[in-house]
Amino acid sequence: MFSVYILFSEQIHKFYVGHTSLTIHERLKQHLYNHKGFTSKARDWKIIHSIKVEDKTKAILLEIKIKKRGAKRFLNDIASR
Repeated sequence: MFSVYILFSEQIHKFYVGHTSLTIHERLKQHLYNHKGFTSKARDWKIIHSIKVEDKTKAILLEIKIKKRGAKRFLNDIASR
């Protein structure tokens, strides 16, 4: 089982989209405390949304779909349903 997740940082006003086979909370801890990538720019990331998917291929495809649409638009689309 994999999860696709959207994080948000108030500090830098940015969204981050990723996928993981870990629990969302374990992955968030990595982003907050032991990460050298994009999410190292802030230490206030919060989980905004997560979706469970069956396998890694589906997780990657959903992550790409969200990134193409934009996390904010994707979340607005979900809210308007």
